[in-house]
Amino acid sequence: MRNLGKVSLGYLRQIGVCCLEDLEKHGSVKCYKIIKSLYPRQVSLNLLWSLEGAIRDCDWKELSQEVKQKLILQLG
Repeated sequence: MRNLGKVSLGYLRQIGVCCLEDLEKHGSVKCYKIIKSLYPRQVSLNLLWSLEGAIRDCDWKELSQEVKQKLILQLG
């Protein structure tokens, strides 16, 4: 999946997300929340941006500030 390295893919596999379709089904925010709860010190918002970028098939650096703010609001 785009934007995701070995460690991030490992986190996703640990929560049962094995392919892009799984990530799309669960959404970037839900996956990020679960991973963050398991690895609070290791995971930053960059993972959320990367997950969303993978879903949108774009580089995470291309996400607008508006998109990032909406994702942060969804975190609650």
